[in-house]
Amino acid sequence: MKEFDIIILRADPTGIPCVIEARKKGFNYLILEKGCIANSLYNYPQGMTFFSTSDKLEIDNIPFISNNIKPLKKEAIEYYRRFSDSKNLNINLFEEVIEVKNNSGTFQINTAKASYNAKIVVIVTGFYDIPNTINVPGEQLPHVSHYYKDPHFYANQKVIIIGASNSGVDAALEIYRKGGDVTIIIRKKEISKRVKYWVRPLYC
Repeated sequence: MKEFDIIILRADPTGIPCVIEARKKGFNYLILEKGCIANSLYNYPQGMTFFSTSDKLEIDNIPFISNNIKPLKKEAIEYYRRFSDSKNLNINLFEEVIEVKNNSGTFQINTAKASYNAKIVVIVTGFYDIPNTINVPGEQLPHVSHYYKDPHFYANQKVIIIGASNSGVDAALEIYRKGGDVTIIIRKKEISKRVKYWVRPLYC
């Protein structure tokens, strides 16, 4: 069984900086990622724009060059991939972690492919990677989707969007502009107060 000082679970915009800091301190490390590099970003909508500017997303003072003030999903994925390659990071891709056990101060990490020991485990949670279900009848029907990628798919269709925070409003506007008949269902009387200012005026 291979042993490491530290194992980071997820090669994404949070996990990769953790690795860089661990390597600077001389730790023997490994990144375990259940999908591709920056997998937590990969399922974002195709044309998604980040709320942060590119300089806020930079790692280790390596410039993140974008064609826009706020970078697109494809630019971010390219940046993190190139960064990982240039730093020759020790990453095992498409290796899902099944369990993490604490064995008297040493952690055993069992994956779908192997087992490892580590003194420290950093668990990076990618909130977009797991659908946020609402547990209602019909939720698993084939015409119900928990992910939104491209508005073109919904052109000239009747679409219901559950929730009206940033992602919901963005999706509704994009689908509407492609000719979709969009209805948003929310629990309150208006869209979320968290909706960014550059989206809210278009909607209200």
